[in-house]
Amino acid sequence: MTTVSSTAKHRRALHRIPELDHSLPKTKGYIEAELTELGCAVFSPFGCVVCGYIDRGAEHTIAFRADMDALPIGEKTGLSFASEHKGCMHACGHDGHMAMVLELGRRLMEKNSLRYNILLVFQPAEETTGGAKPICETGLFEKYKVKAIFGLHLWPGLKAGSIAGLPGPMMARSGEVTFTAEGRSVHLCKKETGLDALAACVDFYAKAMELDKRLPADVCRLMGFGRMEAGSVRNATAASAVLEGSLRALEDKVFFGLRNGLSDICENVALSSGCKTSLRFSEGYPPVNNPLDMFDKASKLFNIDLLPEPTMISEDFSWYQRYIPGLFLLLGCGPAPELHSADFNFDESVLETGVSYFEAMAEGTEW
Repeated sequence: MTTVSSTAKHRRALHRIPELDHSLPKTKGYIEAELTELGCAVFSPFGCVVCGYIDRGAEHTIAFRADMDALPIGEKTGLSFASEHKGCMHACGHDGHMAMVLELGRRLMEKNSLRYNILLVFQPAEETTGGAKPICETGLFEKYKVKAIFGLHLWPGLKAGSIAGLPGPMMARSGEVTFTAEGRSVHLCKKETGLDALAACVDFYAKAMELDKRLPADVCRLMGFGRMEAGSVRNATAASAVLEGSLRALEDKVFFGLRNGLSDICENVALSSGCKTSLRFSEGYPPVNNPLDMFDKASKLFNIDLLPEPTMISEDFSWYQRYIPGLFLLLGCGPAPELHSADFNFDESVLETGVSYFEAMAEGTEW
């Protein structure tokens, strides 16, 4: 009979009880119970955030982050420990992330001598509104004199059990884009007397794509629109229309340059169409930018593979990096279904590599 590691046991228990956004009562209860049993000082800065503190009498602390929330996806893995919550699934590996940090806590509680105190941070809402920024704003890291924070994300397609990343820019800044137009609906036979909101939306889209094409091909960015809704009947001009998309870039100057360009287009479309137009941008997440010195130090403690290029995927771990030095890397799953898919699963043995990496960071060097 195959022995299941304590890390895998945590992963399976958490996989059964996926919850969404900031509403994570069962997940929070599980983590609090496990940390309490370990002997950590357990507390919650707010809501469903859970922290475990290991005090080793040091002046400073280092932190490790795990995201807690799941996705509104009906699971189709057929696993014996599949989701017990209909329409909800850990399809992005957060169950594994939590399991690794819980196991790290167990190992570190057995070590009486550590260079730093340890803060384990379990964060909600990574998949939605972003749970990292409000945690940073509590003053938690200043209170515990946190010198650095570390995070990992399971990653299909990378060699199983490998740790990989990039120094400097690694993941994109992201934000949602919403363009709206308000016109005047008339029968198509009299369309010249109306104000066509749909046509204004189409014009905005075309000009936005032209703006994107003017950038050099080697500039890492992504701008696209996936949803448009307009009008109510086929034989009348649309009184209103909305176009929704996403904007991403590795560099802030590129990201905000495109935002400013879209704002100019919005104003121009209002003038040319006669419609009332508006443009909204969500705050989104900053880019993940790994400090060069942290990456170098970590590479001396543990084998880290270099990714071939950055990714346009975003991660709210980037907010921690705005407050304290933070290193975010990827943990390879090998061949596996895509993240955010109903059949996502992974080889649980790779979690042990992730725990060993975290343990090396906790013991290894002066951060």
